[in-house]
Amino acid sequence: MKHEKSCGALVLRREEDGTDSILMIRHRRGGHRSFPKGHMEAGETEIMTAIREVYEETGVNVRIKSDFRETVHYMPMPGVRKEVVYFLTRTEQKQIRPREGEIAEVEWVPLEKAEGSLTHENDKTVLRAAVKRIEAETAAGESADKQT
Repeated sequence: MKHEKSCGALVLRREEDGTDSILMIRHRRGGHRSFPKGHMEAGETEIMTAIREVYEETGVNVRIKSDFRETVHYMPMPGVRKEVVYFLTRTEQKQIRPREGEIAEVEWVPLEKAEGSLTHENDKTVLRAAVKRIEAETAAGESADKQT
């Protein structure tokens, strides 16, 4: 069995109205919606791959500081087992551009609509884990704010 590994990120941006949007891509081949990700190259760490792939596919520069790390496994074709590692990050960058030839569309999707926009259940599972983390961090931050 052949094994492949990819890394990517769920990239959030705070909108002017205080809500969050998440960066999503639509692939030209197949038309499925997902998060930016791609294959690891020799000598790269998982985080290096995720940062590179987000930039290559969307034109968005990110730094990954969160310890959020979710992994999914699936078989994209017979005889191939794929592992995808996702990280969580934020950016203030609004401008996006799709990678020519591979990506049909890049968009900021309101976080509350993101799950319904995703094609694959694996991506929905990762999104739900990220939303739980975001909610926990928000609640902890509000609790800390009340104590100061």
